Parts: sequence; C-alpha cells; structure tokens
Amino acid sequence: MTLCVAVIGAGVIGGAIARRLIESQAAERVIATRRRVERLRPLEEIGVITTGDNRWAAGEADAVFICVKPNDVKGVLEEIRGEIDGKLVISTAAIIPLSYYRSIAPEARYVRTMPNIAALIGEAFTAYACDERVTEEDRQLIRRLLETLGPCEEVEEKHLDAITGLSGSGPAYIAIVIDALLYAGLKVGLPRELALRSSAQAVLGTAKLVLEGCLDTSKVKEMVTTPGGTTIEGIYQLEDSAIMTAFMRAVESAT
Repeated sequence: MTLCVAVIGAGVIGGAIARRLIESQAAERVIATRRRVERLRPLEEIGVITTGDNRWAAGEADAVFICVKPNDVKGVLEEIRGEIDGKLVISTAAIIPLSYYRSIAPEARYVRTMPNIAALIGEAFTAYACDERVTEEDRQLIRRLLETLGPCEEVEEKHLDAITGLSGSGPAYIAIVIDALLYAGLKVGLPRELALRSSAQAVLGTAKLVLEGCLDTSKVKEMVTTPGGTTIEGIYQLEDSAIMTAFMRAVESAT
C-alpha cells in the first residue's frame, strides 16, 4: 500500500519532516502545506507535493502531521476536522495536551511529539506520547516516521513539557556553548574558522562518546583532567561562574 503523509504547516520543523520523509522513502507520497506556498519550492524539487489547501492535504493523507504554532492549532483542527476522522494525527506543537485535540476532533487518533531543529539533518531526539486510541500498528508507523528525524522514544505525556524545556530548546543552549567557545578561541588568538570548527567538533565528539556508551560524562572529565594541568584551570573558572546552575535554571524556566 502506498503511504501518503500530509504535513500541515511546513515551516522549519514541518519542512524538515517533509524533506526527511521523502528522502528516506518512509512515505511514498508527501504533501506539504503552507500559507505562502511559494516558499515550499525547494520541497517541490525533491518530490514533495505542495499546496495551500489544508483540507485537501488532510483528506488525501493516511497520516497527518500538524506542525503549526500552538496558537494556530485550534483553527487548523477545526478546518480539517472532517478530513481526519479515523486517521493518525501527529502534532509537533508545544504545550498543547492530547485532551485538547480530542475535544475538537474526537474521531482521530493523536500523538503529541517534541522534536527539535536537528531534524533538519536527521539528528533530533523526538519524545512522543500517544492517546489511548493509538493502536500497536499505529505505533509501528509512528516509529517508522519519527525515526527519519533521528532517535525517538515514547514517554508519558506528563514528561513532554520538561522534554520541551530540555531537548526541544536544547539546540539553542548548545549554540550558546559553541558561541562561547568560539569567542574564547578568538580571545586566545585563533582564526575564526578554526575556532568555530574546533568548538563545534568538541561538542559533537563529546556527545558521541556519551551516546555511544564509550564514556559517561564523569569519565570524560576524569580522563581529560590531570593534576596541575590545563583542563583543571578551565574547569575551575567554569565552576566559579556557576554555569551548571545557569543551565538548570534555563531548562526549568523553559519547562
């Protein structure tokens, strides 16, 4: 059976989803919508069908992604309500609980997700929660679709606001870290491109060490830090600046 997926609101995240779905061939047919359809031309070039008609897109699809801002969810749901009866609907909108979707269009089956901008390169972590009507067959399809964006994991819905504050916003926090290391490199005399590359690669390499199970974070610090060496001098300054507390406050506020 040919799988058709509609992406309603193909902005940054929605556009990334449409691109990953078509490039990975997780769906044979992908329809993307946006108010300004001309901005979807790059997606057209790789085989995505584009339109400004949300109702038509939802009606054609077997599964529907809703990738609009939280304030626009109600209007979109009311617009496509008659087209999503009995279908799987996957939302990327922050904040909105599953119960809200059911209150507007109760005949669909809903999944609430939180990817992040790393979906653009297939490296997002996506947490998702399903409503009680989602079937085991649905779950297999959900994983097939979401894994095109990167690793994914089903969680209890009560955790999604915290995931939003941590992982959803995480790329912005890490961008600040890379920026800080970049400027630190400039301060000690490195050329800009060299400072940027070495900073970003340090973040990437450390993340891989942790994610691939080679080392935990404590072991990373232990292996790099020697008595009287350079790293302990740097760590002393970081600890003095309460950087860990700052990150904890950032995630708590975002949550």
